[in-house]
Amino acid sequence: MSFGTPGSAPSPMPGYQPQLPNLPVLRSPLGLATALTVLLSIAGLVNLLSVGVGAYTWSLTQVLTGDPVTVRDDALRQSDVLTGVLASFQTLSLLATGVVFIIWFHRVRTNGQVFRPDGFSQSSGWAIGSWFVPVGNLYLPYRIAKQIWRAAVQPAPDGSSRRVSTAPVTAWWLVWTASTLCDTIVEQLYKRVDTPEGLAVASGFSAFAGLCTAAAAVLAILFVRKLTALQHARAMGPYAGV
Repeated sequence: MSFGTPGSAPSPMPGYQPQLPNLPVLRSPLGLATALTVLLSIAGLVNLLSVGVGAYTWSLTQVLTGDPVTVRDDALRQSDVLTGVLASFQTLSLLATGVVFIIWFHRVRTNGQVFRPDGFSQSSGWAIGSWFVPVGNLYLPYRIAKQIWRAAVQPAPDGSSRRVSTAPVTAWWLVWTASTLCDTIVEQLYKRVDTPEGLAVASGFSAFAGLCTAAAAVLAILFVRKLTALQHARAMGPYAGV
């Protein structure tokens, strides 16, 4: 679905350049945003379940440390199985969500180029590549997201720029970055588990990481829906040329 057709141009106005023939055509991100909302909701639910499993494992380690006889072997095996199953679901949901998110991110970045050709410091390909740059992926996607956000804001009737708070972008990115770091720590903690105390630390931190990831999923939904709505409003607005 397209917002416009090749060669269609927004009405010229101060501070906003008309669409040029070599610029990409606006394409609706609504379908991708809906798919992302579903996938992020599933990912959030899976991570909330992992919080419960982490808390359950942590409680077993507390009993195991105080009175090992009262902890049944099948309870520990059940905990290990649940942890493994949920870890697999987390990986699958992350992959599925990540693929759709990057497609959506590139779509809104391309639309942003139409809305504001001079509003970006890098080419649209960086909307994909920035996620795979070591260390740089901790900042580059965030910078691109803010530029897309600003480009999506509908100008005022007099042609002047309007400001819309980028708080949804910043909140999502901070919590997402924190959850990614927490996941890395959890992975290392589980690799080094060789005592009940070590398992307690790993499972407890795993529960915390699950909460961070679930919160990041909620904030990502808000970010995706708000940015999609901004782009849709601008494309359908009086200066979209459609």
